[in-house]
Amino acid sequence: MYSDLTPDIENPRRIRSFVKRAGRMTPSQEHALEHYWPLYGLTLDKGPLNFTELFSNDHPVIMEIGFGMGDSLSTMAATMPENNYIGIEVHRPGVGRLLNNLATQELSNVRVFCDDAIEVMEQCIKDDSLGGVQLFFPDPWHKKKHNKRRIVQPSFAQDIRQKLSAGGVFHMATDWQPYAEHMMEVMEPAPGYSNQAGPQQYSPQPDFRPSTKFQRRGEGKGHGVWDLMYQKDA
Repeated sequence: MYSDLTPDIENPRRIRSFVKRAGRMTPSQEHALEHYWPLYGLTLDKGPLNFTELFSNDHPVIMEIGFGMGDSLSTMAATMPENNYIGIEVHRPGVGRLLNNLATQELSNVRVFCDDAIEVMEQCIKDDSLGGVQLFFPDPWHKKKHNKRRIVQPSFAQDIRQKLSAGGVFHMATDWQPYAEHMMEVMEPAPGYSNQAGPQQYSPQPDFRPSTKFQRRGEGKGHGVWDLMYQKDA
């Protein structure tokens, strides 16, 4: 997921919240990247996406930032074919695993970026176009001196809102209570959003969100899990 101490070289004022870990690729992940990327992969140089042309339908498009190994994303795509999905992840083994799952399940409602989500939004996602944005179990940056590296910040919330259509939902989840509290501190006063659960309330985990590896790992350590769902105002 997203975790880094590296500044953005092209924009030194921006602090990246992730690192491109090399990771160890399995043969199946290598095979998937080689053979299935042309089917599912997207690149920044394509510019603004036309979702209708991309998916050959007008279904709502949900964007997931930092899908990890992609198991929950492929599960959602399989169980909710009425939605289309854009997945973003910088960890190549995770991208390879997702591609393999998509091909094995013959899913056609997912496309994938292996790029920085901020750059994807800036260059490829049109304003008012997304039915939802998902951010599940991002790096919480436990140390106080690193809190500024958390991806959920006021400016990020507004970047997301700009891309959501009216009524679209920004859905976050974390197993680290201080980060859940930070998310709420950012989102409650964020202009143009309404908390679906009510002011200062966390949402129950919705049935459509599968448990992730990070969630199960956190629960194994005795952590709770907090979902936050904020809807873009009309």
